[in-house]
Amino acid sequence: MKVDYHIHLEEGPYSLSFVEKSLNAMEHFEPNKEVRHSKNWLEKNIAKMSKRLEEGEYSRWWLDFYLEEAINKGLKEVGIVDHLYRFKETKAYFTKYMDVSSSEMGIKQARWLDQVMVRSLPDFVKFIQSQKEHWASKGVQLKLGMEADYFVGGEAELQSLLEGYDFDYIIGSVHFNNGWGFDNPDLQRKFLEYDLLELYKNHFETVKKAAESKMFNFIAHLDNLKVFNYRPDEASLLGMYKEVADILVKNDVATEINPGLFYRYPVKEMCPSSHFLDILIAKGVKFTTSSDSHFPNDIGIYSNEIKNMLLEKGVQEIATFEKRQRIMKPLI
Repeated sequence: MKVDYHIHLEEGPYSLSFVEKSLNAMEHFEPNKEVRHSKNWLEKNIAKMSKRLEEGEYSRWWLDFYLEEAINKGLKEVGIVDHLYRFKETKAYFTKYMDVSSSEMGIKQARWLDQVMVRSLPDFVKFIQSQKEHWASKGVQLKLGMEADYFVGGEAELQSLLEGYDFDYIIGSVHFNNGWGFDNPDLQRKFLEYDLLELYKNHFETVKKAAESKMFNFIAHLDNLKVFNYRPDEASLLGMYKEVADILVKNDVATEINPGLFYRYPVKEMCPSSHFLDILIAKGVKFTTSSDSHFPNDIGIYSNEIKNMLLEKGVQEIATFEKRQRIMKPLI
């Protein structure tokens, strides 16, 4: 069985790249039949983008593109999440643990947060819940999730933000190191300031604490610190990989096979790396599969390759989730 448990409906900042990717996604489902680069072609694209902005991502029209692609790719369960930093209700949490100071980095991160924190958490939950029956009628189970950034020391605050919502699962993720958003392209030069081995050690210590918090059903993209290809020799990381695997097993927390870095970032490698994956499998860690898509045409991307890879490595079951409970199902 194929599943995709890490899908986003939208992501800022709202750049021209966002417009281009949105148009490419709509072109995938509703081709513009006008002659390319003609005035009529441009007018139709402008009209399509205007509809996209007017409808917003919380609309059946937009979500049905995801459903169509899920059916096309043979996905049986699909989990929609959003980054917690998208929601205005979480501002105090992020401004406390991110660097939003008057430093150059802080100013950039504060501006970025204002650009992406534009939605309401109750609206997101209500919309996804309202679409579950429609998806089920088409043969696909829709699940409601949340991707929540973990900060050491912020467990109680994070728990209070997530309480009261009927999530099927919560993903823990680490995108920050001491307040620095390390996957922000505008801030990647900061990698040059670090001893990479120490940086990775710190990252994996945070990942381990996230697993030990028992707040998450699975931890996303375990080694996403490699996003811009700043990494020490991987042999020096193997011990850290084993420690992460042991902690995941001890706390009964799953992880994912996530191709996001492979098709969207310079490192061009899935999470976890091949060596990391072998260690996780040997230790008995449970896996789900994902696309980390932010546009509907990318849902389920590389799902066949990931499924076959897991089967070749002896993994026979995949983790699915419902009402915060993990349910293991046959991969084939």
